[in-house]
Amino acid sequence: MAKKKKNAWVWMLLCMVAAAGVGAWWMYRSGFDTEKPTYIYIDTDDNVDSVSQKIEAVGQPQNMGVFHLFASLLKLQDHLHTGRYEVTQQTTALDLVRHIRNHNEKPINLVVPSVRTMADMAGRLAQQLMVDSASIAQQLNDVEKVKEMGYTQETLPALFIPNTYEVYWDISVEKLFARLVRENKTFWNKQRIGKLKSVSQYAGEEMTKEKVVTLAAIVDSETANNGEKPNIAGLYLNRMRIGMPLQSDPTVIYALKDFSIRRVLHEHLKVDSPYNTYKNVGLPPGPIRVASIAGIDAVLNYAKHDYLYMCAKEDFSGTHNFAVTYAEHQHNAARYVRALNERGIR
Repeated sequence: MAKKKKNAWVWMLLCMVAAAGVGAWWMYRSGFDTEKPTYIYIDTDDNVDSVSQKIEAVGQPQNMGVFHLFASLLKLQDHLHTGRYEVTQQTTALDLVRHIRNHNEKPINLVVPSVRTMADMAGRLAQQLMVDSASIAQQLNDVEKVKEMGYTQETLPALFIPNTYEVYWDISVEKLFARLVRENKTFWNKQRIGKLKSVSQYAGEEMTKEKVVTLAAIVDSETANNGEKPNIAGLYLNRMRIGMPLQSDPTVIYALKDFSIRRVLHEHLKVDSPYNTYKNVGLPPGPIRVASIAGIDAVLNYAKHDYLYMCAKEDFSGTHNFAVTYAEHQHNAARYVRALNERGIR
């Protein structure tokens, strides 16, 4: 009888241990039912409660009680870090608490776009990052900080190299611009720097990196066709070499700051601005937009030819008819104007 009683106690103890083990394993493994990776974004205004709400909203947690238990045990409130944290089906509640506590965040792919203005750039970057557009704009408008980066307000668009960069979502403004400066230096490698001499000789004046980007911005504004860009770059370099005004319509639009203009008229050409390349010979003071990599490389690898004139094709394909003589250009322009009139574009 005593032996049976002893065996009963042993089995009871084993069952209790097994139950405790299963419970501990379940608490440890308690995770998320999300089918694909999702992300929790924690900013400076968050606390454990608001983070919990964000997790419930997007993470499909199996048991938030387990998250709160580990958050309490590991004092998450005292070690809450901003950032972008990944949640997958393999993530446990304990994993997520540890990731947040240790600031083990997942980076984002930051897209630096080719945009018209620095205000546009501030807005587009802020849409992807924790930092707000006002903070980015403040950096862009700070003359001294811009000077420290090696630019002026006019040449500042040349800092940005449109591409995708891996950064942390909660990157500070200071670190963001330090990264952009590094990426710019990486882009301007020995091969590209080495081509500045050739471009300078062809243009008949020293072409710095900023001048190349300034011309590239005009080329980009003239066409979205990358295959045509070296031809357009060569045309403008031809004009620079003989002291002929660039006469680029996009520079006039930039001078007017009216990007709704679809057809540049004679009245527009009267605008008094250093960016008006109809009134001023040579390049404008800086880029009229953030130039694309294709545009920059088109200037560095310009096409050699005798063209001095170009006019958009009358088929509105986004490409151009090129001409050596003004008479030939007038013929091309007449066809384009006729096409504009037929479509009622003013």
